[in-house]
Amino acid sequence: MKDDFTLAVTGQSLIKHDTRTVGSPQFERVKAILRSADLAFTNFEGTIYGAHGGWPMKGFYFGSSKPDVLDALAEIGFKALSLSNNHSFDLGPPGILSTLDEVGERGFLHAGIGRNKSQALGPSSAMFGDQAVAMVAMDGGPGPDFMYAEDADGDRRERPGVNRLRLSRVLELDDEAFGQLQLIRDKAGYSALDFLMDNQPDDEPPLEQAELGFGRTIFRKSSGFKRTIRIDKSDLDSNLRAIRIAADAGELVIAYLHHHHWASDWLQSPDWISAFARQCIDAGAAVFVSHGVPVLLPIEIHKGRPIFHSLGNFIFHTRSEISLWQRNEVWESVVGLCAFGADNRLTSLTLHPVVIGGEEGLQDERLERRLVPHLVTGAAAERILRRVASTSAEYGSRIEIVDGTGKFDLR
Repeated sequence: MKDDFTLAVTGQSLIKHDTRTVGSPQFERVKAILRSADLAFTNFEGTIYGAHGGWPMKGFYFGSSKPDVLDALAEIGFKALSLSNNHSFDLGPPGILSTLDEVGERGFLHAGIGRNKSQALGPSSAMFGDQAVAMVAMDGGPGPDFMYAEDADGDRRERPGVNRLRLSRVLELDDEAFGQLQLIRDKAGYSALDFLMDNQPDDEPPLEQAELGFGRTIFRKSSGFKRTIRIDKSDLDSNLRAIRIAADAGELVIAYLHHHHWASDWLQSPDWISAFARQCIDAGAAVFVSHGVPVLLPIEIHKGRPIFHSLGNFIFHTRSEISLWQRNEVWESVVGLCAFGADNRLTSLTLHPVVIGGEEGLQDERLERRLVPHLVTGAAAERILRRVASTSAEYGSRIEIVDGTGKFDLR
C-alpha cells in the first residue's frame, strides 16, 4: 500500500526580493516543513519582467519581479504555483509570456495564465513520485476584460492572459430602496444602453427581472439588504469541466481561486465562497485554495476534502506608505500540511502558524523589512490558531491546538 501523499499549502507570495540571502532560524523551520511534503504550493502574486519586456498596465499599484524570485521560491521548497491573480497582467501580454517562459524553464507545475484561453484554463498536470497532480487556477477579479486570455477567432488573434471566473457584484435592496433607485435612474434618463457603455462590450452582466445595473454593479429587488456576487455560468461550467476531466483521469486536483470580492469585514468569509468551493470539490477537486483578501479565513471540510477560504499572505513585499497593510492579521497565516490517502481523501490536516517577519517584525513600522515568514510558537501560535479555529467552527470544523500546531479532527 502506497504512503499518503502530502501537500503543503500556504498564503500567497507577493515576492520582489531574492529571499535566498535571508538568514533566519525561524524561516529555515518553515522551509523544512515545506520540503518535508511531497509537493508544496503557493500563489505567485506577480509577473516576471523577462525576455518579452512589457509596460505598466496600472495607474496605482503595479510592479514586476526579476526571474530570480522564482529561484527563491524553488529554494524555499515550492514546486507548484498558481499564476492567476490581479498582478499577473501588470506588464500586459509580454509579462504573461515571460512568466510562462521562466516558470516553465524551472519545471514548476503551474496554471492560471496562458498564451490563449484554452491554455490558461488547463488543467495542467505533472507527476510527483507516483502521484499525478493537476491544477485549475482561476481569477475572479474585478479586472478589465483585456487582462483575460482569449482564443483566436477568425481574423482576431489569440490574447495571452489570465483564466477568468467572471464575478458580478450584486447588491440586494428592499422594495423601498429599489424603488428609489429605479426613480433616480428614470429621472436621470439612465438607460440599458448607458449601462452597456459603462463597461467593455463583452463585460455586461446579464440582468434579470427586478434588477437594475449601474456601472459594474447589479442592484436586485429583495426582502432586505445583502451583498453577494453572481458567477458567470459559462465560466463556471468550463472551469468545473476542467476539474472534472483531471479528476476522472485519477489525478489529485488543486482548485484555486484568486479574487478581490471581499467582505466589508476582512475577517469574515463572503457567503458565496463556501458554495463555490463545494462545487469544485463536487466536480472532483481534492483541495480548494483561495487568496486575495490578505488575511487568514476559515477552513472547512467537505466530503473529506479541505476548503481554505483564504490563506492570507506567505510572502508580502509591499511599501510602508500603503496604510491598508498595517493591521497585524495581514502578516499572520498558517502552512497547511495535508495528507491524502485512497481516492485522494484527506487523512490528516495540520496547521503550522507563521508570522511574516516574526513577532519582532510586527513592531517594525518599516513594512519593507518584513521579508520572510517565521514559524512561531507560544502566545503568537495560540493567537493565530485560536482565531482560525473559532471562525472554522462555524463551518463544522474541529481544530485542536497541540504543541503549537492546529490538528483537525476528521472523525
